[in-house]
Amino acid sequence: MTNRLTDKDKKDWKNFIDSPEKLQSKDIEQLNNRIISERSIDLHGYTLDEANKQITKFIENCYVNKVKKVNVITGKGMRSKNLENPYQSKDLSILKYSVPEYIKNNNDLMNKIIKIDFESVNSPAKGNFDIFLKSIK
Repeated sequence: MTNRLTDKDKKDWKNFIDSPEKLQSKDIEQLNNRIISERSIDLHGYTLDEANKQITKFIENCYVNKVKKVNVITGKGMRSKNLENPYQSKDLSILKYSVPEYIKNNNDLMNKIIKIDFESVNSPAKGNFDIFLKSIK
């Protein structure tokens, strides 16, 4: 393989760049004349039970509406009152950790999910994580 571009390759590239016709992103779904590729849900202020119910409904709705990526905002848990209670687990009581665990342990939800970004969940610098959804068959 050579690293040189032919004059034809350069001309084709120039024509492509100058063309008003653009390629549609493969990550974007067309739905009812609206473009939806990603949706977000903010779970700040919810109790653990409320957050689990909300995330279940949200993921199911996104799956049905062919959304590919869900951004879940949980916060970092730095201001959580659970940190002050020695009888509660500081890791599993905070939404940042408990919501992804809830999703992972829910088979109905996991059947709709390709991947949960646990790297973001485990990062102390992040208060959100992404979920990548499967396509409806």
